[in-house]
Amino acid sequence: MQLITPSFSLLTNFANAHAKSAKNRPISYSSLHPFAPLGKKSVKAHNHSPKFLDLLCMHSKFEAKPKKYNMNILVCISHVPDTTAKINFTADGTALDPAGVQFVINPYDEFGLTKALHIKEAQGANITVLNVGGPETEPTLRKALAIGADTAVRINATPTDAITVAQNIKNHISANAYDLILCGQESIDYNGGQVPAMLAAMLELPFVNACVGLDLSGSEATAKAEIDGGHATYKATLPLVIGGKKGLVEEKDLRIPNMRGIMTARTKPLAVEEGTNGGATSAKSFAKPASKSAVTMVDADNIDELVRLLHEEAKAI
Repeated sequence: MQLITPSFSLLTNFANAHAKSAKNRPISYSSLHPFAPLGKKSVKAHNHSPKFLDLLCMHSKFEAKPKKYNMNILVCISHVPDTTAKINFTADGTALDPAGVQFVINPYDEFGLTKALHIKEAQGANITVLNVGGPETEPTLRKALAIGADTAVRINATPTDAITVAQNIKNHISANAYDLILCGQESIDYNGGQVPAMLAAMLELPFVNACVGLDLSGSEATAKAEIDGGHATYKATLPLVIGGKKGLVEEKDLRIPNMRGIMTARTKPLAVEEGTNGGATSAKSFAKPASKSAVTMVDADNIDELVRLLHEEAKAI
């Protein structure tokens, strides 16, 4: 058992006060030390009361708490349109028109951020949130800081494709030491689902995708992932890359910034690092899905017409 040694100057002061009140001799530091001999002569000379001796020996009953493993966690954040926003494209159809669109933290990334906060509260951690993008993404990073992240990094580059994003994140990680890298399984704008796997491959780190559970014990991790027809459990040694989704934490655990968080986020560091542009692929054009046709009402007794419409127009049969 590991022992905690209390402040002996405090005990000495208490003992001397006790001795004077009982008209006894002041006590010395050596007689208070837990490993100093307390033979019959010593006890008789100092005339210790049983209550004081109980206090003197009380420190030997305290057990040291296990040392917390203070982790360094990176949470990758995508800046995506709100799912309720009406999406439009530029006149030439080559880019999203951001006018009137509210941007938010990618929901899959938000599960990862909340998991990082749980780890921080349980065992201690420093949480860095990172985004690859222009200055327009900084409000999203500030929101992540308001939720509870400690620092933020914006890599100043245009996220033209998944490999560009992964390469820029990899460059940052290579220059910094992280124990755990949390990404969303995919972003809800492009739904590519490629960045976490590319990042793990570039860093040559273990990777768990579609992660719905994560437990840590020191530098060892146990992750639960969704697979076709069930779940799989993996064990790995940190550092580790996670592609998280709902289940990593529950939706009810997601956090909304409070006023105190919003105010403190203004003073938290947000660093800007220059990234690299020029991806391996580029988008030629975007187009909305074809609009749905008007509803056709068919009389309940007109079965032949219903069959004809399903066969000729809906192509369902």
